Amino acid sequence: MGVSSTRAFLTGVAGQDGSYLAEQLLADGVEVHALVRAEDGPGPHCPERVIQHPGDLVDLAGTRDLLLEIAPDEVYNLAGLSSVAQSWAAPDLTAAINGAGAAALLESAHQLQELSGRPVRFVQAASAEIFGNPADSPQREDTPIRPVSPYGASKAYAHLITGVYRQRGLHACSLILYNHESPRRPESFVTRKISAGVAAIATGRAAELALGNLDAVRDWGWAPDYVAAMLLAARHHEPDDYVIATGVGHTVRDFVAAAFARAQITDWERYLRVDERFLRPADPVALIGDPGRARERLGWQPGIGFEELVGRMVDHDL
Repeated sequence: MGVSSTRAFLTGVAGQDGSYLAEQLLADGVEVHALVRAEDGPGPHCPERVIQHPGDLVDLAGTRDLLLEIAPDEVYNLAGLSSVAQSWAAPDLTAAINGAGAAALLESAHQLQELSGRPVRFVQAASAEIFGNPADSPQREDTPIRPVSPYGASKAYAHLITGVYRQRGLHACSLILYNHESPRRPESFVTRKISAGVAAIATGRAAELALGNLDAVRDWGWAPDYVAAMLLAARHHEPDDYVIATGVGHTVRDFVAAAFARAQITDWERYLRVDERFLRPADPVALIGDPGRARERLGWQPGIGFEELVGRMVDHDL
């Protein structure tokens, strides 16, 4: 990748992306330090060799002191409230963690760079939700930012302030991540709810699958592929923003159909029920990303297709 890194600091190691990122960093021979919230713990998939530091991203001063002490070469901010639905219930906490927490971490990385006299590389995990209900599809890095949820708004702030620190001389990249899944997704996410629900129906442990908007269109990719893009961006010679997506959209109904097909259930529609409780106050219509910049500049492209992604999740839950 062209850049030698010996030490990395990451937030969000308890989550899907954080655990995959820690594994890839360790495989590269990087010493990995992670901020771990006491109430969450390191998560079930955190590698043992990760050096854990208790703390909280909303403790701005404590996190800054920790970052300056560790003095990493690379900083990856993956922490945050990652549920759009949850952000409606706690918009203030969402803003504090996803927005202000990211800004404080960027400032800490910039201070470390100024004090140490060596470059510090920063990657912010942004989200396609920053685009809200876009007028054009697919979306690119210059698509207007118009979030329609507290989650999207908090991620939009973090995305924009990453660009501000890039202008200050920090090697700061914001990766606009479209939906990316794996068996490590919690069942609070619709994709894992589908794969686990289909597995339960296939094994006689459930009689139906209740979902919200079946017509919502998303661009779904394989989480380890998207984490690989973070490493490529961090170690590229020039910092920038990147849409990380497959460029192909599927509906929730498509995901359901692929999941039942993997479980060899053909008459699947009789198990499906739409529950209005799961409908969001505002749901983006068609979020499909154009990964052209990442492909051309980073040499990145997704390695796992849609049906295989769904299949791997269903296989795991079966």
